[in-house]
Amino acid sequence: MNTASPSSTLNSAATDDKTAAIVSYLTLFGFIAAIVIHNSRKTRLGSYHLRQMLGLMLTGIVVWIAATACMFLPLIGWLVGLAAWGGLFGLWVMGLIAALNGQPKPVPVLGESFQKWFGAAFD
Repeated sequence: MNTASPSSTLNSAATDDKTAAIVSYLTLFGFIAAIVIHNSRKTRLGSYHLRQMLGLMLTGIVVWIAATACMFLPLIGWLVGLAAWGGLFGLWVMGLIAALNGQPKPVPVLGESFQKWFGAAFD
């Protein structure tokens, strides 16, 4: 006989639903772990945040390449690189907060594009 109340079952399902979403934001290893978690139990929230984090990681690679290319400009290159990394960190924090709240909320500026570009990924 199942003694769990319906509300505790719903809370458990909501927690399971958020697990892959939250873990996806915890470094590359967390992203890989989130894919494994998501493959065992696919959720829309998990898919959504996996796509967001995939986009942020690829954007990070582009920022790294651009920042490396701009290093030959002494002050301007450093300032542009610092601003880009700071902006990317801010987007990451916003994505993590949305995952912690269980919301399929895109990161500002690029989030909607990430959903379009990687729309079929992780479904």
